[in-house]
Amino acid sequence: MIYKSLKLCVLFLFFSLIQISTVSAEADLASGKALFKAKCASCHNKDMRSDLTGPALGGVEERWEGRDEVLAAWIRNSQAVIASGDKYANELYVKWNKSQMTAFPELSDADIESLLGYIDGKWKGTYDTPKKEEGAAGGTTEKKNNLPLYGLIAFVLAALAIVLARIISNLNHMIAVKGGASDAVRPGLFESIGGKSFVSFLLFGLVIWGGYTTVNNAIGLGRQQGYAPEQPIKFSHATHAGAQKIDCQYCHDGARRSKHSVIPAANTCMNCHKAVKNGSQYGTAEISKIYASVGYDPTSDTYIENYDQMPQDSIKRVYQEWFKSQYLKEKSLEKLDRVGEDLVETQWSDIVTSLTGPQKKKIGGPIEWVRIHNLPDHVYFNHAQHVTVGKVNCENCHGKVEEMEVVGQYSPLSMGWCINCHRETEVQFQDNEYYNSFKIYHDEIKKGDRTKVTVEEIGGLECQKCHY
Repeated sequence: MIYKSLKLCVLFLFFSLIQISTVSAEADLASGKALFKAKCASCHNKDMRSDLTGPALGGVEERWEGRDEVLAAWIRNSQAVIASGDKYANELYVKWNKSQMTAFPELSDADIESLLGYIDGKWKGTYDTPKKEEGAAGGTTEKKNNLPLYGLIAFVLAALAIVLARIISNLNHMIAVKGGASDAVRPGLFESIGGKSFVSFLLFGLVIWGGYTTVNNAIGLGRQQGYAPEQPIKFSHATHAGAQKIDCQYCHDGARRSKHSVIPAANTCMNCHKAVKNGSQYGTAEISKIYASVGYDPTSDTYIENYDQMPQDSIKRVYQEWFKSQYLKEKSLEKLDRVGEDLVETQWSDIVTSLTGPQKKKIGGPIEWVRIHNLPDHVYFNHAQHVTVGKVNCENCHGKVEEMEVVGQYSPLSMGWCINCHRETEVQFQDNEYYNSFKIYHDEIKKGDRTKVTVEEIGGLECQKCHY
């Protein structure tokens, strides 16, 4: 009996280790995906099969002929590998017009292994995309579910506890029999695991688990860190803020002078896109959605008069002519072929789908962007106070937007997160007239009695500062 119980216990542990190793591998690939989006996606196509600013990454390990250490060194600092005289590195450098790859010296061996594993999985089609759930405003957000792992661990531990309890019960019975207690009764399974005491303990555990789950869900209510919904127009911040170095406040000009940072109007986009008509990332189709929203005819370079009263069939003809001219120019054709006809129709349908909806029937008018950051109604936050007065950099709260292909909520924006920031952040007193009234702190700094002033020390933790 003891042998069988131990055998059962070993089997449970064996299968649990297999499951845990599988989950660990999936976690490594998920980590690789995050690294790719943060470090590589701005220059390399996410399908791993076609070139972008940089070459397609599918099969990269094979192309380096199994020289994993050199490949890792290339990822960390490509210029150092080129300087070492490596033949393949120099050939690659020349082939891509001597474009310098960004150095990532901070990546560990484990990071690079996860990154290459994700690239290989995407290229070969073996990477299993995480399930998505509906987010606010119809968007989607990835949800990492560890419940199966925790359930398996709990099951294994419970089974192990039952097996050990049964073994101990049987041993006690054998000792009692050998001690002369001929009337000793072998306890059943229920008695072996503690009987009523076990039931009481189980109920207590369920109460604790229920309370923890309720409180945890209440704390996370309304939070959406990582939320990155699909927008009506595919807009690459990596291209605009990263490659083109457009300052955040050029588009979000409200951040320096008002409570809201504001979503830029399409007229702001037109400041550049009256001249830039072909997108490097998403092509002509996405830029044409901006034209359609403001009533701009890119063929004649003029705004259409009485555009808001124009029938949709007439609008359709304007933009289909534009799509036709672009296709013929790109393919060096004189007449539209069947592929071109289908493409033109698809591009027009995409405009209609993106710019209209249940609340908006007309193509023209403001673009209905999906809101990402949304604080509770009882929370007061002023962008100008942080950006202009506090001199806080945008990326402190929004992350490295210049590296994001699709923008998502970077920070948790929870009360605890804000409080910690106020406790740790130093106020920039130097040449800042807003803080002239804090004379006592200025005097202490001049005397050398103080080296810094934090937001907390000027009232940053007072309830009424953030709550109405």
